[in-house]
Amino acid sequence: MKINIIFASKDLSRASLILEMLSRQGYSVATAHRSREVMGMLAEKSFDMVMVGQNLADEEGLTFLKNLRAKNKNIPVIAMLESPDTFLDHMPSGLTAETLLPHGASGREAPKISYKLAFFQLGADECLSYSQDLHESVARVRAVVRRTVSTQQDEVLKLNEIELNMSSYTVHIAKKEITVTAKEFDLLYVFLSSPNRVLSRPYLIERVWGYNYFGSPRTVDVHVRRLRSKMGKAARYVHTVPCVGYKLVPSK
Repeated sequence: MKINIIFASKDLSRASLILEMLSRQGYSVATAHRSREVMGMLAEKSFDMVMVGQNLADEEGLTFLKNLRAKNKNIPVIAMLESPDTFLDHMPSGLTAETLLPHGASGREAPKISYKLAFFQLGADECLSYSQDLHESVARVRAVVRRTVSTQQDEVLKLNEIELNMSSYTVHIAKKEITVTAKEFDLLYVFLSSPNRVLSRPYLIERVWGYNYFGSPRTVDVHVRRLRSKMGKAARYVHTVPCVGYKLVPSK
């Protein structure tokens, strides 16, 4: 599956190198400058991860993370810091020292609060910095994906005689393995994850090809047709919804 990421920061030019590296590694990255853009994107579409800088155009990254976690406790978040050892020189809006310190520490006995500590305290899954080696940064993003996104996906999906194994990357129809392409595998995964749900072509494009795809949505039809041709009698479960897209309907 294509991993879809939102990268939010006031200065996206600062992140150009890591954004390019993530794209090369197969991640689909949508960018935003403001917190309200991110919230709108999350409300409208399905994303797998949010990467946030220390500052957005309309509020600080820490305030954004606090507000995000109040609405969405599960989406993985990676903070991008200017430097791994930068410290807060003021208290961001809506936050207190007690919020950002480990349990049991007091403002009197505690040292200055680092941005890294503050982001972790508010629920970040990882903290990276722009000064960090790019390959290490991407490796750490990949590790977060393995820990969070991958564990949210069922390892084996079954529907009637169809069986899709995420671990071995195989598809079996009536216990017989069939050969599918990466895109066909991802399409089938989306179908099996959402039985009886109408899936529009734009939605399938987002989940399989990613947000950076600008080709014709009719490419979905081509791949579905090829997938059906390999599924044999099981192809009957993939229904076409005229003018909209497709729906996987299991037998009763």
